[in-house]
Amino acid sequence: MNIFILDGTYELFRHFYAVPSATDSVGHEVGAIRGVLGSVITMLEENVTHLGVATDHVSKSFRNELWPGYKTGEGIDPVLHGQFSPLEEALDALGVIVWRMSEFEADDALASAAARAVSDPRVEQVFVCTPDKDLAQCVKERQVVQFDRRTGTVRDADGVRGRFGVDPASIPDYLGLVGDSADGFPGLAGWGAKSAATLLARYKHLENIPDDANAWEVTVRGAARLARTLTEQREQAVLFRDLATLRTNVPVFESVDELEWAGPKPRFFDLCARLSAPGYFRRAQALVS
Repeated sequence: MNIFILDGTYELFRHFYAVPSATDSVGHEVGAIRGVLGSVITMLEENVTHLGVATDHVSKSFRNELWPGYKTGEGIDPVLHGQFSPLEEALDALGVIVWRMSEFEADDALASAAARAVSDPRVEQVFVCTPDKDLAQCVKERQVVQFDRRTGTVRDADGVRGRFGVDPASIPDYLGLVGDSADGFPGLAGWGAKSAATLLARYKHLENIPDDANAWEVTVRGAARLARTLTEQREQAVLFRDLATLRTNVPVFESVDELEWAGPKPRFFDLCARLSAPGYFRRAQALVS
């Protein structure tokens, strides 16, 4: 079987800025909800049988305690923010399992689900449905791949190496050096994608990079300056790597069998009526008729 795990937070953001505004029967904005819901039904129509969705249910996680500049929910459009809980309700009514994150983030749930799913010998392939570079660390050769549904791009381990120049397991180290502006941590001054990739392709992890640039077995422009920065700020780089490291111990499911879609719940009819989207109910019902 193939397992699909979907980044619901990314999907909600994507549809919020891509689809027309729409309101439900009581005047609440639901355009993004309808967009995500229709997209998930399309996945089911394309013979996806096992599916889970992760969402961010709060604006802060444990990472905000580690680094004060880490991203928060500040600045999110209130109209978008107000669609998170209704989206979770809609997906649950559709019969899709939803992981609502509070202490952890949606990315941690995706990483945990991928790790658990791939451990089942019945699972042929796990598709992590998000373009987020953080999730590249979850890729395992062709067993666990990233799937950007918007572009149709599938990225396996060779694809990660081609895109970032490092193995999937080195992605947290890579982000520890170059930073991640989307998540709110800067990386080390002077370190760029090329220098980080060159060193990590050889040494794999931060701890293995020698302090002395003369000991480096690869050629990097500005090596002495970069080595000095790393020596002085290695502890900071390790902290940034910890921020970028996705946790794989989030409780998501005991068995992949829990992810098998068995059809919409009875309340899905009323929900579709409230969303002014009766076609969604007909499409979902047709899949189990």
